Amino acid sequence: MNILITGGAGFIGCHTADYFAQNHKVKVIDNLVRKGSEFNLKWLNKNHKIEFAKVDICDSEAILNEVKNFKPDAVIHLAAQVAVTTSVTHPMEDFNINALGTLNLLEAIRLHASNASFVFASTNKVYGNMEDIAFERQGKRYAYIDFHKGADEKRPLDFHSPYGCSKGSADQYVRDYARIYGLKTVVFRMSCIYGTRQFGIEDQGWVAWFTIRAAINKPVTIFGDGAQVRDILWVKDLVRAYKTAIDSIEQVKGEVFNLGGGYENQLSLIELLDLLNEIRGSPVKLIFSDWRPGDQRVFIANTTKAKNLLNWEPSCGPKEGVKKIYDWVKDNIGLFS
Repeated sequence: MNILITGGAGFIGCHTADYFAQNHKVKVIDNLVRKGSEFNLKWLNKNHKIEFAKVDICDSEAILNEVKNFKPDAVIHLAAQVAVTTSVTHPMEDFNINALGTLNLLEAIRLHASNASFVFASTNKVYGNMEDIAFERQGKRYAYIDFHKGADEKRPLDFHSPYGCSKGSADQYVRDYARIYGLKTVVFRMSCIYGTRQFGIEDQGWVAWFTIRAAINKPVTIFGDGAQVRDILWVKDLVRAYKTAIDSIEQVKGEVFNLGGGYENQLSLIELLDLLNEIRGSPVKLIFSDWRPGDQRVFIANTTKAKNLLNWEPSCGPKEGVKKIYDWVKDNIGLFS
């Protein structure tokens, strides 16, 4: 197959490209703005023969031409502005990349690759703060009181932050292009994805960011009390879900899936620091600051639908995954110090 991956030099994108390039023709589209993207692209080119186009998802004409000329059998749309805090500061830029950029791609596919499978990376932020769901602090983490398996796909949408609005708008466009135009789309509302080749920043990619800071012996800032919890998902487990969706597109087209580590792979900030302290053999220096806008105290994805329809579930737990990132940072310390 011809596989087109937008944002393919990013963290998730390069792992996705690396996987599919083993058996398929892959083209990567990326504007290379994100830190680490050029490094990831060099790694991809070293290991595979991959086509690449430096294209911005906001450039509708360029996107149209790429789709028209490459003729993809499957499209995995990962290009995005990914930080809530950045969206608060620059809401127009956030909208143009996430909402309008997605619409640019959908239109290109509708016009020139209408039979292609289309996988969209949405986010759990489409559910907002879930203020109707009671939670409490239990030791080192927050936890749902009566919602133990987490949020399923029947949760009402409640965009909270410009990022939530832009990704939520894109999410709904992707769903509707399946209903109105018959495109073969699948939406993955993803929880916290982590793994190697992730150049995390303070505003996004917290597992990688904390691990990088610990590996180079720098302090970590905790916004809030550190008990906020997420279900974290190892990146290669995510890529398996992409493959499974494409392989079974006729059965799952038009569907939406919550995708994360699920109840079994939840981790709070404090618990991550405990893991890092164990790996390092010494405590990470901490700085505490105020809560940030739009920061959920707890989000756990109920992944039952993905398990039932895709026969998919995570295989890598937090302890194993965090150690892999830590070792990778140490092996590439020059990139971070």
